[in-house]
Amino acid sequence: MAKPLAGLRVLDLTHMLSGPYGAMILADLGAETIKVEPIKGEGTRKLLATDPANSLDGQGAYYITLNRNKQSVALDLKSAEGLEVFYDLVRSADIVIENFSAGVADKLKISYPFLCDINPRIITCAISGFGSAGPSFQRPAFDQVVQALGGGMSITGTDAEHPTRAGIPIGDLGGGMFGAMGVMAALYERERSGKGQHVDISMLDCQISMLNYMATMYFLSGNEPTPIGNSHFVHVPYNSYRTADGHIIIAVIFDSFWDNLLEVVDYAPFRDEKYRTQPGRLADKDFIDGKLNELLKTNTSEYWLRRLEEKRIPCARVNRLGEALADEQVLSRNMVVDLHHPNGSHTRGPGNPIKLSRTDEESFSPAPLLGQHTDGVLANILGYSDAQIRALREEGRIA
Repeated sequence: MAKPLAGLRVLDLTHMLSGPYGAMILADLGAETIKVEPIKGEGTRKLLATDPANSLDGQGAYYITLNRNKQSVALDLKSAEGLEVFYDLVRSADIVIENFSAGVADKLKISYPFLCDINPRIITCAISGFGSAGPSFQRPAFDQVVQALGGGMSITGTDAEHPTRAGIPIGDLGGGMFGAMGVMAALYERERSGKGQHVDISMLDCQISMLNYMATMYFLSGNEPTPIGNSHFVHVPYNSYRTADGHIIIAVIFDSFWDNLLEVVDYAPFRDEKYRTQPGRLADKDFIDGKLNELLKTNTSEYWLRRLEEKRIPCARVNRLGEALADEQVLSRNMVVDLHHPNGSHTRGPGNPIKLSRTDEESFSPAPLLGQHTDGVLANILGYSDAQIRALREEGRIA
């Protein structure tokens, strides 16, 4: 069974995390994704590549994960010959995705104004820290830079004196996700117009978007929110709590959940009438959270979770990564999959979270060796002869 994006061809010029993640989403969904790399390979190949704990036969965890389902073609885009090969690829491609620093794609002559003359149906996507315009767009940026500028760090952590980045790189990953969404939107529009266009993704824009209702609250109230740890500014109790052997979270959103909680945690002061509704609980938030921490420490996480689940109270164990990746719900949805090396060895990593009812085939080919598919792509897609390919290699324009 074909994957949903089968028949589309992506030229992936990305490196590091945001761009490769966006291209990985497209590749997982079935787009033929050709990773176009410099002759010596893109930088992510080297990350953790020699770390014995986090690599597989010379491929680090970054590269193994982000470049599955892709082919590798190594080109010297700074040479006229290498650039012409790339233009030939563009003629048969649907999407070009990159995350170069501002101005690099223009300098290399591979930005949308150059490529749309070659292929009017081409869709280009650039993922950068600040987009393609504005007073700061040329600043360098990585994940934590946009997490800081986007406001999220100021409301993460336990107090205003210790701003904290998210534990996962949401600046980079957010850019990749919105990049994939932008490409999908451009593809759908192309069905009507027959024309390609450029998708301009700013990682900072993505962080601002994800502020969502909290940004609107700020504009309504004028109040700057501050970090409150794992608690909530409206709901009580809504927090992480220590048990005898770990931590669990309890999320009492509705007053009926509070009534049910009283059947699990037998503590007479909690039965005060003022706690029957949210305003009363919010007023005594510190008392309620503190007492729950005392009470829940008297038994194990499993004990409390079983009792809470019986009463249909939203709750969960605070999993470590190993626990999350072994969760039966996660495993049942094929969210842990084998990731192979071209030599046949393998490890495991996250699967594809997009589940479709009909075109639901899932497979994950190995992250490629550098230039592993150069000859095949040039011969089978572009129709280059053996002599042409050999000459390009002897001149150092391909690898």
